[in-house]
Amino acid sequence: MVSRSPRPDYVFLGLTLAIVLLGLLFLSSASSVVAFQKFHDSYYYLKHQVLYGLLPGLVLLVVFYHLDYQHLRKLALPALIFSIVALMAVFLPGLGFSYNGARRWLHLGTALWQPSETIKLVWLVYLAAWLESRGPALRDLKHGFLPFVLTAGTIIGLILLQPDLGTMSVVAVSAMVTYFVAGANLWHMTALGVAGLSGLWLVIKSLSHSAARLTVFLNPELDPQGIGYHINQALLAVGSGGFLGLGLGYSRQKYQYLPEVTGDSIFAVVAEELGFIFTLLFLGLILVWLWRGFRIARRAPDAFGRYLAVGIVTWLGWQTCINIASMLNLLPLTGVPLPFVSAGGSALMTALAASGILANISRQASVSRAV
Repeated sequence: MVSRSPRPDYVFLGLTLAIVLLGLLFLSSASSVVAFQKFHDSYYYLKHQVLYGLLPGLVLLVVFYHLDYQHLRKLALPALIFSIVALMAVFLPGLGFSYNGARRWLHLGTALWQPSETIKLVWLVYLAAWLESRGPALRDLKHGFLPFVLTAGTIIGLILLQPDLGTMSVVAVSAMVTYFVAGANLWHMTALGVAGLSGLWLVIKSLSHSAARLTVFLNPELDPQGIGYHINQALLAVGSGGFLGLGLGYSRQKYQYLPEVTGDSIFAVVAEELGFIFTLLFLGLILVWLWRGFRIARRAPDAFGRYLAVGIVTWLGWQTCINIASMLNLLPLTGVPLPFVSAGGSALMTALAASGILANISRQASVSRAV
């Protein structure tokens, strides 16, 4: 008798748990100095991450793990509309919260919510359902390409207004890869890629902050005490780690030298404390997590699950790549967090919810293969 008992990808779930726990450990170390300086509590950021990111994220992971992902089709459109409204609400006085010239957060009592993090997942759920519903019409200009461009352009435009080029690139790349996997017309994809890169160049040139980051990327030695300070301190932190690192908790750069040690710069602190060998092992965990994610996508029982899994893994994989690459000056500084590691309740909660969906897809795939 063939068993129909659903069995998720336990390796994937184990890797998710390991990366999250390591992320909390790294955040506790990297944030201790700035947390004490700002709040007189060395564990402030860790507590905040657990309370507003880990706990609700684990609840969502369990919910989506047990909820058949097929039901997400019905929620896709209303969730997308709600998320777009939330993206617009960040610009409303009294609701939106601004930090360093960017308006990306909403006040929710004592907590802050970043709608641009949530829409990364919501948009992919909607996109996967829409791509499946198009079928062969996906390759058509009127019924496939133009609706995709219009919807994606609306979301990307709202994120650009915040402004947040890093998140914009994550949303755009994950959507493009998912669209390509679904069978998009290659000519349409080529035209969209050329137009997107051209538009990105114009946006960077028009935003002084982004233009400065590009200038520093091309000339990292330029103005090391000014616009080049951030990347130079990041490179110093990474280089100081050597092969074995200074030891967990012994970073020197986190003592008010390296900006944003709890956010986009946390990888530099990790490399400084762990060194090349142990950082490489940590990155190996992430690579295996991504591989298991794509494996789940390949084994998904239907097109909706396959597109959704591809989109989720591309989103988290690309965001990881650009975060780490920016700390190594392989890409301009973007300001996007390192998934599962950087401080940010909205980011961790959404990433755990996405992991729950992937685990559910793996469960459904096991049932399909058993039958």
